[in-house]
Amino acid sequence: MPIETVRTPDDRFANLPGYAFEPNYIDTLPGYEGLRVHYLDEGPKDAEITFLCLHGQPSWSYLYRKMLPVFVASGARVICPDWLGFGRSDKPVNDDVYSFHFHRNMMLALIKALDLQHVTLVCQDWGGLLGLTIPVDMPERFDRLLVMNTAIAVGQSPGEGFEAWRAYNRTQPDLDVGALMQRTTSILTDAEADAYSAPFPDQTYKAGVRRFPDMVMTDPGMEGVETSKRAAAWWTNDWNGKSFMAIGAQDPVLGLTHMKNLRQQIKNCPEPMIIEDGGHFVQEWGEPIATAALAAWGGK
Repeated sequence: MPIETVRTPDDRFANLPGYAFEPNYIDTLPGYEGLRVHYLDEGPKDAEITFLCLHGQPSWSYLYRKMLPVFVASGARVICPDWLGFGRSDKPVNDDVYSFHFHRNMMLALIKALDLQHVTLVCQDWGGLLGLTIPVDMPERFDRLLVMNTAIAVGQSPGEGFEAWRAYNRTQPDLDVGALMQRTTSILTDAEADAYSAPFPDQTYKAGVRRFPDMVMTDPGMEGVETSKRAAAWWTNDWNGKSFMAIGAQDPVLGLTHMKNLRQQIKNCPEPMIIEDGGHFVQEWGEPIATAALAAWGGK
């Protein structure tokens, strides 16, 4: 049976502050036929370098509006997809549709469909929990990594802060996304907070939002653990690309301690850039991060 979905009306995305990017869609991904995936595609299609920017929960590609122009100005192509259930992508309404490999296999298929090469992976939150497991299965496509406030989840809890967030999320089937973003990101305006809420007119659209916290692999038997262990070993032993790490120091869950542990798992990852007033969604402080990463890599 086809997956029942809802699609956010286009007018919800009109005149969002700082987000004047044209949408791109694909609905022919193998295994996801009929499910429309949205992505931004900025910069020249034949650029030498492609940035693949992956968001987490409950955000969408709006999160990269400050970093994307910096990358494009360097001459690169920039791809910012929305996971299914988020942003302008279709949203399956049944919570049970969403799983680790449902999301991961979609991204693998999208990368192949767009034939992305010389990729710089840019990731945070679930963009990292999922995204950091992708290069192990297509290492020839990935050259660099820009990693922020995330983890490789291999069956252990990140701690009490995360468990409190997961418990809270379970009580919020109609989570106020804009209010959450504003609480955790002190510099957001009301209009920007509303932009984060734009993809979700009501509770029907929020199954993907509800699912992600429960999907974090905090038990060894959970789906995605073995894939993540394989990826962690690859980053430690086989990764030969260039890396850059930025940390929002005010993140109560995936802040300095967790990120410094992650740094030890990434071969030759240099000292991180610390954003002292940055929170979990550190891309909101993204322009200086993008500029610093490019400088570390020689300007492109």
